[in-house]
Amino acid sequence: MAFEPFMQIFRGVMGKRENSAGLGKIQNAQQLAYLRHMQREVSKYDPMNVSLKELPFVLFDIETTGFYPEKGDRILSIGAVKMRGSEILQEETFYSLVQYDKEVPTNIAELTNITTEDVKEAPPFSDVYVDFLKFKSESTLVAHHSKHERAFMEYSSSKLLRMPFKHRIIDTSFLFKIVNPTLNLVALEELCEHHQIQVKDRHHALGDAILTAKLWSMYVNHAMEIGCETLSDVYEKFSQMR
Repeated sequence: MAFEPFMQIFRGVMGKRENSAGLGKIQNAQQLAYLRHMQREVSKYDPMNVSLKELPFVLFDIETTGFYPEKGDRILSIGAVKMRGSEILQEETFYSLVQYDKEVPTNIAELTNITTEDVKEAPPFSDVYVDFLKFKSESTLVAHHSKHERAFMEYSSSKLLRMPFKHRIIDTSFLFKIVNPTLNLVALEELCEHHQIQVKDRHHALGDAILTAKLWSMYVNHAMEIGCETLSDVYEKFSQMR
């Protein structure tokens, strides 16, 4: 089924918005059933045995008000860049602030340069989520230490769609550990500095997504050099190390 009609219907079923969370409500049960059908269609795509040289990726990052969505923390911005294999598609990027009508915590504003004024008039999460899924299409999502991104996407999808977030998110650490198992660096900037990648626009969602893409590109090439032709090979090697 074509992706664009899905997005049009998705937009059409957004109802009243919850101002405190910037989330939309779905009112139409028939349309909700259709969205569940689309979720099942998405879950049928299996990237595990596609050649790493050709596999489409979307490297993404989020900035948030804190670490705990279930306690009221919210997404402030989403940034992403597309890749095919190890090639970064520099012109294919995504970035949006997300509506938040409370005060952005001072420490978060200082870290991200996102102010309360910036997000007060930004699009609600429902709209940004639709656009992000459209950008993602059938690509496989990748995030640096993805637990944070997964927690917020799962929580927000549950609130918005009343259904689980079924899109696969690959954690960069799976690839990093098989290629360089003795390297004990964790932070994004430390890994970039180690590999002589200039750290630019740190703690900006798109900036961090691009930094992650540069690392991912390097490690995809290394993985192929040691005999990993697919993600399935990567996971098999990772399991053997544990």
